[in-house]
Amino acid sequence: MKKILLTFILCPLAVWAQHNHVHSITANNDSIDPMKEAILSEVTVQGITGTQRLKDSPSPFMVVSPQELQNGFGTNIVDQISHQPGMAEISTGAGISKPVIRGLGYNRVVAVEQGIRQEGQQWGDEHGLEVDGESVHSVEVLKGPASLMYGSDAIAGVVVLHPERSLDAGLMQFRVGGEYQSNNALRHYNVGWAGALRSGMNGGKWVWNWRYNSKSANEYKNSHDGRVHNSWYDERNVTGMVGTERQWGHSLLRFSNVNFKPGMIGEEEAFQKIRHTKVVSDNQWNIGPGALKAVVGYQNNYRREFETAEDVALAMKLHTVSYDVKYQWSIGTDRLAEPWKMAVGVGGMWQQNLNSGEEALIPDYRLFDMGGFLTAGKKLGDWHLSGGVRLDRRWLNAFTSDEYAFRPLRKNFNGMSGSLGTVWNVTDRLNLRLNVASGYRAPTVSELCSDGAHEGSFQYEVGNHSLKSEHSMQTDLGLDYTTHFVNIQASLFWNRISNYVFLSRTGRWREEVPEFQYSQGNASLIGGEVSIDVHPIENLHIENDFSFVRGRFLGNALECKDLPKMPAPRWNVNVRYAFPDFAHGVCRHAYVSAGMEYNLRQSKYYYTDDTETATPDYGIVNLATGIDLHVLGNNCIQVALTCQNLFNKVYQNHLSRLKYVVDEDTGKRYTIYNMGRNLCLKVNIPINVKL
Repeated sequence: MKKILLTFILCPLAVWAQHNHVHSITANNDSIDPMKEAILSEVTVQGITGTQRLKDSPSPFMVVSPQELQNGFGTNIVDQISHQPGMAEISTGAGISKPVIRGLGYNRVVAVEQGIRQEGQQWGDEHGLEVDGESVHSVEVLKGPASLMYGSDAIAGVVVLHPERSLDAGLMQFRVGGEYQSNNALRHYNVGWAGALRSGMNGGKWVWNWRYNSKSANEYKNSHDGRVHNSWYDERNVTGMVGTERQWGHSLLRFSNVNFKPGMIGEEEAFQKIRHTKVVSDNQWNIGPGALKAVVGYQNNYRREFETAEDVALAMKLHTVSYDVKYQWSIGTDRLAEPWKMAVGVGGMWQQNLNSGEEALIPDYRLFDMGGFLTAGKKLGDWHLSGGVRLDRRWLNAFTSDEYAFRPLRKNFNGMSGSLGTVWNVTDRLNLRLNVASGYRAPTVSELCSDGAHEGSFQYEVGNHSLKSEHSMQTDLGLDYTTHFVNIQASLFWNRISNYVFLSRTGRWREEVPEFQYSQGNASLIGGEVSIDVHPIENLHIENDFSFVRGRFLGNALECKDLPKMPAPRWNVNVRYAFPDFAHGVCRHAYVSAGMEYNLRQSKYYYTDDTETATPDYGIVNLATGIDLHVLGNNCIQVALTCQNLFNKVYQNHLSRLKYVVDEDTGKRYTIYNMGRNLCLKVNIPINVKL
C-alpha cells in the first residue's frame, strides 16, 4: 500500500491521458500533428451505433495509432500493445502472448481481425494470437463488456486490429522493411504492394494490398538463466486484399495465411506448428438513409504439437464460419435537431473441431451460435445517449469416439446482453461519462470437457460438465479534460461476474504434472486507470499512467478470496521530445524518449494448493529514438531504434506462465525469468508511385 501511495505522490497529476495512446486520428489515418496529440475531439471509434467520436462515446475506448505501432517494439502485436493503460498479457516466453483487459483474458477477450473475430483455440495457455502483426494498421480496444456487439465471450472487452486502408485512386505503393532485435537475434523482413486504380467517373476505384513477411528468433536470454532453452520461434505470413470501392459502398475480399512454429519452453525438443488460414468477404451497400454491412469469413486453424521432429502428439483442426449482418441508419427530419442513430443486425458462427493426433485435450465437437441486436443513440444538447439490447443462443455437441474416450456432451446456452450510457460535454475541454453494460460468455469446450496433460502448459486439466454461462455487469465512470498543454483522463470500473470460471490445483499429480480442475464462483473486479500527458511546450511530452485492478471471489465458500491471474499494479512514465524538421526538410519527425515501467509487488494472488505465488516489484528502463529521412523525393526511410530493459534487470512478470515450469525429472516447480536487455532496430521504406 505504501508503494501505491508513493506512486501517486510521485505523479499526483496522473489522471489518465491514455499515455500517448489516443491521438488525433481515425482508424485509417497515418499522419499525426504533434499539436493535435492533445485534442481528443476528432478521434473516432466503432461504437454500438456505428462510427462516433471518442469524446461522445460512453464506453471506455482506447486507440493505438499507426505511428505508435511503427515506432514501437514487441515480439508480437499483443506484446506491443500490452503496456497500454488497463492492458496486460499472459506470456509464454518471447513469442506467445494473450491479451488481458482489466484482469480478464483467454476467451473473455474477443480479438477482431480483418473484420471478424479471431478463432484459434484461444483457450490454451500456450496458444497465442495467430495474426500477422505487420498487416495491423491501428488498434482499437474497448475495455468492458462488449457482448452487445460481438455476442458470447466479450465480457472483458474487444481488441480490434484494423487493417490498412486503401490508397487514394491513382496511387501505387511498394513497401520493404526489416527489423533486428539483439537479445534473441530476431530477424524480420517484410515486402508489400498496394494500389488503387480509378474506375468510372464517380470516384470509384479498384484496390489491392498484398504483404509477405518472415520472422525468425533464436532463444532469448537474461543474466539469471542465460539462454532459455527451446524459446526460439519462426513465422511466415501472407496477407492480401482485393476489391472495389464505389459510391454505392464497397466489396472487398481479404485473405491471410499465418504459419507459426514456436519451441515449447520447459520441454527438451517439443515444438508447435500452427497454420491459420482466413478468407473474409467484407461488403457494404448504401441503401436509403443508411448502410447495410455484411461480413462473412472462414477460418481454418490447424494446430500440431510435436514431442520430437517425427512424433505428432496433438493435432487439431478448427473450422469456423463467422457471419455479421447489420443495417445502420439515422432517423430524423428536423434539421435543427440531431437524428437518432440506429443499428439492427444478426451475427454468430458455426464451428467444428477435429482431432487427429496420438492424444487429444478436448473432444471433437460442433458448435453453432447466433444472436440478434438493436442499438440506438442520440445527441441532446450537451448530452450523448446510447444503448441497446442483444439476445444470443449457442448449441454445442461434443462427441466421443474409439480413439478419444471423452464423455459426450450436448448442451445449449442462452445469453442476454445490454448497454446504456451517457456522455456530458460539460465544456469544450471537459467530458464526463457513465456507462452500464452487461455481458455473457458460454463456457468453452476445454472448460467443459478437457481431460489430459498439455505438453506446454505444465498441468493436467480436467473439465466440468456442470459449468454454467458467465454473466457480467460492469459500471464505468470516466472523465477527460483536454487543453493545449495537458491531457487528463480518469476511469473507474466495477465488474461483477456470476458463475466465474477458474482453474485451480486439486493437490493431485497425473502424468508427472499437477492436476487442475475447472470450477465456478461469483466474483467482483474493481479498478481503474489514471494518467496524464503534460506538454509545457509543443514538442515536449511528459507522460504518466497508472493501472490497477483487484479481483475477489464473493461469498465464503472458498479459502482464498483473490482471483487468479490478476496483473500487478503498474506505473508507466515516459518523457518524449519531438524535434522540428531540419536539414532542409530531409530529416522529419525525429524524436527521443526515455521511460520506465514499474510493476508493484503482486501480493494478492490465488494461493490455494499453491496455484500461484507472490511476485516481487520491479522496474525496467527503456530508451527510444526515431527519424524519417526524406532522401527519395516524396518518399522516405523510416528508422526507429529502441533499447528495452536498459540495465538488464532480472525480473518476472506476474502473468508470465514461466513462473511455474515443472521439472520433468524431479516434479518440482521452478521459475524462468523474462527477457534481458534488448536493442531493437526497425527500418521501413514505403515507395509511392503515381499511376
